[in-house]
Amino acid sequence: MGPDESRSLLEVAFTAAATGAEPAEPEDDEITTRLLDAAHDQFCRMGVKRSTMADVAKLAGLSRITLYRRFATKDVLFEQVVRREFRRYFDRFAADVSKAETVQDRVVEGFASSLRAIRENPLIGGLMSTEPDAVLPSMVFDGGRTLAVVRQFVAGQLRAEQHAGTVAAEVDADLVAEMMVRACASFLAIPSFVVDLDDEAQVRAVARRFLVPMLEPPRAP
Repeated sequence: MGPDESRSLLEVAFTAAATGAEPAEPEDDEITTRLLDAAHDQFCRMGVKRSTMADVAKLAGLSRITLYRRFATKDVLFEQVVRREFRRYFDRFAADVSKAETVQDRVVEGFASSLRAIRENPLIGGLMSTEPDAVLPSMVFDGGRTLAVVRQFVAGQLRAEQHAGTVAAEVDADLVAEMMVRACASFLAIPSFVVDLDDEAQVRAVARRFLVPMLEPPRAP
């Protein structure tokens, strides 16, 4: 069993994106990029189950031999496409959060950006709606490893705020990150009949009311 085979797809993708790890195939290779672009478009149009390697090769205008030389199976190809999408997601997240002037605003913007970026992503968001079994099992039934990776990323952001003096040192960064990530993941995985995720103002209000107070240090007993 290879190093990634016991890990869920999303865990691998999030780890690579959050740590800036290099993908298995160089994205600056023109052929690889064409194949990843074609696979992305094919999966968005037809879904993963109904797409074949032949479909991807044809859309890319390349031979199946060329495709298989770079991606041995459809699962490997799909993983690389998802990894690239999550790298783009983290880039967008960082850009959105960097615009906020206060730590409170960064929490609100981070929550709103996370929900918006995933839900509006034509591949990840689309699959969560049309083929949830292609994505959600990796998020929910992998022993919590995917959420742990995201929690570590968020906790790292909170510790950076602590080092900058914008969040009190007494705040448990890991626990706060855990609660924030679980709140976001639950909204993504389970439809809400109370919070309209398409209403940006409402999403931000929820974050400001329930997530921002987590930045306050615990009260003495």
